[in-house]
Amino acid sequence: MPLDYYNLVNKKKIDPSWKLMTSDNGPLLIAFFDSVFREGGVRQIGEYELVMKLDDYLYHLMDGNEDTPFPRSPSEYLDDWTSGEKGWLRKFYPAGSDIAHYELTPGSERVLQWIDSLASRRFIGTESRLQTCFDLLRQIVQGVETDSEVRILELQEKKRQIENEIERISSGDIPMMDQRQIRERFMQFKQIARELRSDFTAVEGNFRELDREIREEIALWDGNKGDLLEQFFGDHDRINKSDEGQSFRAFWDFIMSPESQEELSRQLDTVFGLEELGDLRADSTLRRIHFDWIEAGEKTQRTVARLSGQLRRFLDDRVILENRRITELLDTIEKKAFMVRDNNLDGPWMEIEESKVHINLPMEQPLYSPPPIQELVSMIELDDGQEIDTSALFNLVYIDRERLHRNIEQALEDRDQIRLDELLEKNPLEQGLAELLTYLHIAEMESFASVSEDVKDPIQWSGTGDRIRKARFPRVIFTRRSTHGAS
Repeated sequence: MPLDYYNLVNKKKIDPSWKLMTSDNGPLLIAFFDSVFREGGVRQIGEYELVMKLDDYLYHLMDGNEDTPFPRSPSEYLDDWTSGEKGWLRKFYPAGSDIAHYELTPGSERVLQWIDSLASRRFIGTESRLQTCFDLLRQIVQGVETDSEVRILELQEKKRQIENEIERISSGDIPMMDQRQIRERFMQFKQIARELRSDFTAVEGNFRELDREIREEIALWDGNKGDLLEQFFGDHDRINKSDEGQSFRAFWDFIMSPESQEELSRQLDTVFGLEELGDLRADSTLRRIHFDWIEAGEKTQRTVARLSGQLRRFLDDRVILENRRITELLDTIEKKAFMVRDNNLDGPWMEIEESKVHINLPMEQPLYSPPPIQELVSMIELDDGQEIDTSALFNLVYIDRERLHRNIEQALEDRDQIRLDELLEKNPLEQGLAELLTYLHIAEMESFASVSEDVKDPIQWSGTGDRIRKARFPRVIFTRRSTHGAS
C-alpha cells in the first residue's frame, strides 16, 4: 500500500503504536512490557501483581537518585496507559472475578516486534528463508494445479527422490546439518513462533472491533426489527467466513489434534537437546510454545463466544425497549379515546378500503364435537393387604466427581495429555449418560481441559437390559496440570 503524507500525519495522531514510539516514557513502557508479558511468558496479569512489578521496576531505574524522571505512582501510570487516548494496555475483568486484569493491546505487540527487528544481529541467515520462500511458492503452484497428470508426475518425482534418499541412507551416506544450519533454522522458528503468539492478540482485537461496529450499527438503527436481525446474523456469520476467521479455524483444528501436539512436543524435546544450539536453548518459553498457542487460541475462541452472547443480550434489551414504547403508545391511544368519547362526530370520520361485507352463514360453522373421555385403567392388581415396593422412586443416580477426577489424574501420570474418548476406553462408563455429562462439565469448568466443538468423538456403553447406547460429543483434551502450567 503506498504511503500518503496526509494519511501518515493523521495516523501519527490516532495510532496507538505510533503514540507509544513517540511517547516521552516510550523506553520505559517498551522495556517493562517486554519483561512482564514476553519474558515472563504471560498473556494477562492481575492488577495488584502488575502494580507491584511496576513499582519494583521504577525503583531499580531510580537507583537511589533523588531526581526521578518518573514522579507518578504505578497506579497512575497504569490508568494513563489504559486510557482511551493511549490504549497501550487493555484493562478488563475476567468472567467470575472482581479483580481487574491487564493485557497488551495489538498496537503494543506490534511495537515490541518492530523493536526486535531493530536489534543488531550478529548472524543473518538467508538460506532457510530462501528455502521457505521456495516451499511457499511450490505449495501455491501445486495447490492450484488442475491437471491430474501433472500432479501425478510431481508425486512420482517426489517418490523417486525419497527412494534415492533411502538408498543413500541405507548405504551409510547420512546427510547431517552443520551447526550454522541448525542455528539459522532455529532462529527463524523462534521469530515465527513469537510472531504467531502475538498474532492472537491482533485477531482478538479485530473481533472486538467488529463487535463495536455491530453495536454502533444496532444503536443507530432506524429500520424495522427484521432487517436489523438479518443484518446482525449476517455480520456474525461473516466473522467465521472471513479469510481471517477461516485461517484461525484451520489453525485451531490442527493444533487441537492430539497427534499434532504429540509431534510438536517430541520435536521440541529433540531440538532443545541439541548441543549445537548453545546459548539459544536458554529461552525456556519456546520449549512449551505450542501450549501457549493452545491457551491463546482458546482465549480467542471464548472471546468470540462472549462477544456473541453480549450482542444477543444487547439485542434483547433493544426488544424490551421497543415493547415498552409500544405499550406507551397504546396507553396514549387509550387515554385520548376516553377524552373524545362524549364528542359528537359530524361528517365522515372513517374510511374503509372495501365496501363489501363478508357474511358467514350459520350453517357454515362446524357443529360442536364433545371431547372424548379417556378412562384411566390401572394395570396393577393388588390383593388385600399386598404392599407396593416404592424403593425405585428413591433410587437416584449419584455421580462421584472425585472418582472421575482421579481417573483423569491417573491417566495423565505417564503422558502429557489424553482425549476423553481414550480415557473412557480405559475407564468405561459405569453410570451411563449422567457420568458422561459429568466429565463434560468438568472439562467446561477446569482450566486444564480444552474443548473443540468442531470435532466430534463417538462413545458407546452398555445400558439397561444389555442395550448398547451410543453418543457423540465435542472433542475434549485433558492436559497434565504441571505441563500446562509450564507453558
